[in-house]
Amino acid sequence: MKRLLLPVLFVIFAVVGGSAGFLIGGWFYDNPPAPPGIEQIELRQPVPEFSMPDPAGTPQALSQWRGRLVLVNYWASWCPPCIDEMPMLDAYAQRHAGRGLVIVGIAEDDHDAARQFLADNPVAYPILLGNQQFEGSSMQLGNSRNVLPFSVLIGPDGRLLARKVGVLDDDKLDDWLAPHWPDA
Repeated sequence: MKRLLLPVLFVIFAVVGGSAGFLIGGWFYDNPPAPPGIEQIELRQPVPEFSMPDPAGTPQALSQWRGRLVLVNYWASWCPPCIDEMPMLDAYAQRHAGRGLVIVGIAEDDHDAARQFLADNPVAYPILLGNQQFEGSSMQLGNSRNVLPFSVLIGPDGRLLARKVGVLDDDKLDDWLAPHWPDA
């Protein structure tokens, strides 16, 4: 029995130490540096102007929503969590439009696949088609891990207020937006 004690203790300490390192590393290293060639926007900094086409091909500039609280949600047609949250985002946008909120979806996807998805699953909020360049990409706005869904909140003054990786629901969205409402 004594012979097994040392290896068992070693395994326990290795698992506990590795888990602690992973959790602490994630805490302090929440957003790894952007890949080379991508200048990432820091929180509270102005989001540079960018323009992307809507599904009809008409260029749409981010600045058209200046003066409003803008939630930009990056998604793709091949991303099940993205698809799951879109109906909730659609309903949320409609419920809170009177408070100055606009939700803008950006498909980081093949343009034809995104158009086909939207034809089968329309939403009322504006959708833009990501342009395969870094201007306005989720990576430029802080998605260094390049995961979807990814959302950012842009203030009425055009500054980046917050970032969120993962699926949103009504409660998470309420909590996330609470400190940023214009009347808060």
